[in-house]
Amino acid sequence: MKSEELGQWMSAAVNAAIAGGAEILDVYGKDFDVEIKSDNSPLTIADRRAHLKIMELLEVTGLQVLSEEGREMKFEERKDWAHFWMVDPLDGTKEFVKRNGEFTVNIALIHNGQSIAGVIYVPVKKWLYVAMPEMGSYKVENVEPSQRMKISEVREKGSKLPQEKSGPFVVVGSRSHMSPETEEFIDKIKQEHGEVEIASMGSSLKICLVAEGAADVYPRFAPTMEWDTAAGHAIAKCAGKNIQDHTTGAEMKYNKENLLNNWFIVQ
Repeated sequence: MKSEELGQWMSAAVNAAIAGGAEILDVYGKDFDVEIKSDNSPLTIADRRAHLKIMELLEVTGLQVLSEEGREMKFEERKDWAHFWMVDPLDGTKEFVKRNGEFTVNIALIHNGQSIAGVIYVPVKKWLYVAMPEMGSYKVENVEPSQRMKISEVREKGSKLPQEKSGPFVVVGSRSHMSPETEEFIDKIKQEHGEVEIASMGSSLKICLVAEGAADVYPRFAPTMEWDTAAGHAIAKCAGKNIQDHTTGAEMKYNKENLLNNWFIVQ
């Protein structure tokens, strides 16, 4: 894969994420029905519309797509994919339903089990996070859902991550309900760093807080799926951070037979 080809792929992914966000916002401003999936997570027409738009715009890349809202794909069908897109068309449907703006469109490029590049678009806040090897990670603000953007424009208009941080040690977590394991993890950090501040955010924005330097660590001791983390993983990794599998101690892997993630720590 040449860098020029990667740039073309990522330009397509950027525009697919933004266009997916436009579909979501069109639903966001209206009344909508909420279905409950078999895993008790919510599903709306916005998820489906974003999925279809992203699939349409990624087609130009010629790569396979594994999407949360796409058809189920058996491991035998996908295990030999060298490059493919992993997509969550609407990460944070609960946040969408609550209308708090903290939901995202996630697109990651997976290569041989590793997340190597990613795009996260935050439609309500108009933030765009983009990462790829050699370029690094960038955050672009004021990205309208009607905009189209090339990778070169991301570098021109964006801020390179991570940014400078000062103040207390910041842990990403819930202020209202933490698991005993998370409380224990934070207690250890308090012993080491003293004052600790808790930052709370929805969807893949939790990973982005660490990637951009606004937070120091994000422990996730609860279930997630690969499409929840893949794009954020690339953005954190290209910003010099790491997502460590809490079970194996190694970097998180993708396109496993079981798409459920182990617990992990971003830092």
